[in-house]
Amino acid sequence: MSLSNTVPPVLYLASRSPRRRELLTQIGLNFLMLPFRGLPREDIDVSEDVRDGEDAETYVVRVARAKALGGEQRLAWRRMSAGLVLSADTTVEIDGDILGKPADAADATAMLTRLSGSTHRVLTAVAVSDGRRLEHALSISTVRFAKLEPRDIERYVLSGEPMDKAGAYGIQGRAGAFVEHIEGSYTGIVGLPLNETWQLLRRFGMDI
Repeated sequence: MSLSNTVPPVLYLASRSPRRRELLTQIGLNFLMLPFRGLPREDIDVSEDVRDGEDAETYVVRVARAKALGGEQRLAWRRMSAGLVLSADTTVEIDGDILGKPADAADATAMLTRLSGSTHRVLTAVAVSDGRRLEHALSISTVRFAKLEPRDIERYVLSGEPMDKAGAYGIQGRAGAFVEHIEGSYTGIVGLPLNETWQLLRRFGMDI
């Protein structure tokens, strides 16, 4: 017997992140990837540059919400079926400074050197839009790194793993060995806090 007679809304994921795809699949959600154009006509939903005076919470929420609205625009431009657009953004903050994705190996090395032996925050904002309303949730976790030797950082940077990740590391990968302690949401640190995502989607009528 069906739990519901209503047809669930189509869910689109407005993210290129394979980690977010994996996490949505983990909790049994059916979703479609919202296509992005590649170069030279690449879709750019929002500038991820930090604005003057912007703190980490304001920044990550702004970017996630803008990505959801950009996803709605792409649905309209491509005349795709209406549905829910889910987006997310993750950033790392230490001592009030926001660490985004590293520009190059030297930048990744500098970030990891700063995180070594210290505690930082990982913030992930999730946003959902149905074309009429836009809501978001924010997950904030703390992570403590062990003291890293220069050779540890060099090997990790050479692996290539840091290059597409906020703060130059992925807890679900090799850098998991660097982590002494976390408080908060592990999946939020990975890039999509599942509890907040689940609660948010239910508010938009998804029976999950």
